[in-house]
Amino acid sequence: MSVALNTAASALVLFAHGSHDPQWAEPFRTLQRRLAQKRPELAVELAFLELMQPSLPDALERLAETHARITIAPLFMGKGAHVRRDLVQLIDGIRKRHPEAQIDVLTAVGEAEPVLEAISAWLSDQV
Repeated sequence: MSVALNTAASALVLFAHGSHDPQWAEPFRTLQRRLAQKRPELAVELAFLELMQPSLPDALERLAETHARITIAPLFMGKGAHVRRDLVQLIDGIRKRHPEAQIDVLTAVGEAEPVLEAISAWLSDQV
């Protein structure tokens, strides 16, 4: 049974590294819940590079079947090899299988000016 692509549907994938410790993912799950509450029309998924499920390819494969636009938010402090190399390779594979899906990638969250400002303000208040 084939599922129809909804050309108006958008999804956001929160992409994190992954860990052997399941508690490590709790802040990301909290972020996922908060975003889903703020934007109920948006599918908000969490995916991991390694060690945890779902993997980014699995999440993208599933979303590309039903969503015309997918935005990936790398939840990394900087644009290291995982973002510059690994993420690009993973997305290229999905784009080949789903050329109709528009897949956009945001900057690494730790490089976004509002995030840096929020961290700076919080740290400043701690000392």
